[in-house]
Amino acid sequence: MTLTNPELSDHTEKSASLYDQACEVIPGGVTANIKYFKPHPLVMERGEKSHLFDVDGNEYIDYLLCYGALILGHGHHSVFEAVQNQMTQAGTTIFGTPHRLEIEMANKLIDLYPGIEMVRYTNSGLEATQLALRIASAYTGKSKVAKFEGHYHGGYDQVLLSVNPDESKAGLDAAPNAVPESSGISDHHVKNTLILPFNNINATEKLLREHAKDLSAVIIEPVQGGFIPAKQSFLNGLRKVTEELGILLIFDEVKTGFRLGLGGAQEIYNIKPDLTALGKVLGGGFPVGAVGGKKEIMMISASNKGRDILTAGANNNHKNEVLFHSGTYNGHPTVLAAGLATIHVLEQGSMMKDLISKTESLRSQLESLYASKNIPMKTVGIGSIFNILFTKSAIENYRDMKHADRNLREKIDYELLKLGIYTKPLNRYSMSVVHTDEDILATVHAHEKAIERVVENES
Repeated sequence: MTLTNPELSDHTEKSASLYDQACEVIPGGVTANIKYFKPHPLVMERGEKSHLFDVDGNEYIDYLLCYGALILGHGHHSVFEAVQNQMTQAGTTIFGTPHRLEIEMANKLIDLYPGIEMVRYTNSGLEATQLALRIASAYTGKSKVAKFEGHYHGGYDQVLLSVNPDESKAGLDAAPNAVPESSGISDHHVKNTLILPFNNINATEKLLREHAKDLSAVIIEPVQGGFIPAKQSFLNGLRKVTEELGILLIFDEVKTGFRLGLGGAQEIYNIKPDLTALGKVLGGGFPVGAVGGKKEIMMISASNKGRDILTAGANNNHKNEVLFHSGTYNGHPTVLAAGLATIHVLEQGSMMKDLISKTESLRSQLESLYASKNIPMKTVGIGSIFNILFTKSAIENYRDMKHADRNLREKIDYELLKLGIYTKPLNRYSMSVVHTDEDILATVHAHEKAIERVVENES
């Protein structure tokens, strides 16, 4: 089999060797499918601010940032101090009981996010979206859910559908099919998950009206994949029709939380969803998730009604009247300390404004570079995240991505890896507050060299 850019291994021999060792004990050599790329993923040894260092000693400017989670970059002193102080003062890593930081973080999220009145914690963004859907089903008494084509909400059966479907199976633009994205997904979820067309309010409203009696919720990434923004008119229309039909609207802000602004996409769009799922940035580099929403909806998960399914002999006569949600590490004090420290840094002065300004500067310089080389390219995104697409066509949803030249993007990305610019090939760029003007200049120069190399190889 011909490997994509096998010469990447010429200066990453230790990464290649460690990957081979990993394959002996870990299926596929990685603990999450998204971490793999050909011919082998790069094994990192150290991070510092906006830079990563691999086991071969190569240095990279990091734009993956743990898929956007590290908005303060690697090893920010405020996060380190908060974590160390928390463990030192508490005398333990975790209590296994309620603690004050749970309340402090909940109050902070309520202050920042328009749609949040109460909060529950999970250990990942995946768990957050899963809990949000369970809450919606329990509250409405309906079991079916709707999601948008091209949107990813975690790797579980109910929503692992039509994230990146084959065009031959995807169905009509205005009425997409539910296409499983993994083996092992039950037909039950295929039949009970409605797929909607993103940024097409007329078609979306038609489908919602047709299925309203069965739908508990619509879950949406307000910015698809973290980089394709919803149109304001689309979200306005979606909020209006879901309210009319009694369908809960869930914003999956795992990617967009704190990256568009302190109050996420809902603050930017001035839309109040019924439920919000958060993750990534919220944990300051630790595993975290949270679900917030309207008090009357969130109270269905209240555990103070004397119903406990895990205590032998407890009174469980009414256990089906309350939504069960638990997790040993939910609201972990070390994680919440790191998350609160991250938020406090972002709240300082013009921190968020400067971050977005730096992002826009990099985007503008890259677009100017490619234009000077007569290569059709646009950056697509909002806030501190964006993607690079080789096309001049409008990109408003998953199907528009077919207009982009993925082959050229992949070639450029592999050259960039060799030039010290890190993101997984074809992935979006996430900026941090510690990326410098020098980083941006070096990134633009690396793109220029990558273009020259790709053009030379093809001429």
